[in-house]
Formats: sequence, C-alpha cells, structure tokens
Amino acid sequence: MAESTITAKGQTTVPAEVRELVHAAPGTRLVWTVTPDGTIVVRAKTKSILDLAGVLKAPKGKHVTVEQMNAWR
Repeated sequence: MAESTITAKGQTTVPAEVRELVHAAPGTRLVWTVTPDGTIVVRAKTKSILDLAGVLKAPKGKHVTVEQMNAWR
C-alpha cells in the first residue's frame, strides 16, 4: 500500500509506484471524489475525449436523414 503525507500547505506527493501504475506524468489532473461513507477515490485523468476519436464506426446498411429522424418527434 502506498502512502503519502499532507503538508501544511495542503499538498501531497503521489507515490512513484502509483504514478507508474496510472501512467501519470507531470501535468496530469487528479479527480477527487468523497463517497457518503467517507471513502476518498482519486482518479488520474490521463485520457482526453479526443483519444476516443474514431472508436465508433458508422453502421452499415440503411442511412437515415435528419428529416426522417425529425418525423419521430
């Protein structure tokens, strides 16, 4: 288990082994979440929404126009 200490300025160092596991580099943003039971979850934002570009492929088959979609309103 990795451990760190909070300084008087409220700062802490993420242990090297944790940084390596989440591929965190200088400038990586951390997201802190406190659950109702007091558990703290810290996630490294190592991916960008731009990394998802091209993941989804257009379905093959019949294409629908915007006008055809609007008919369902």
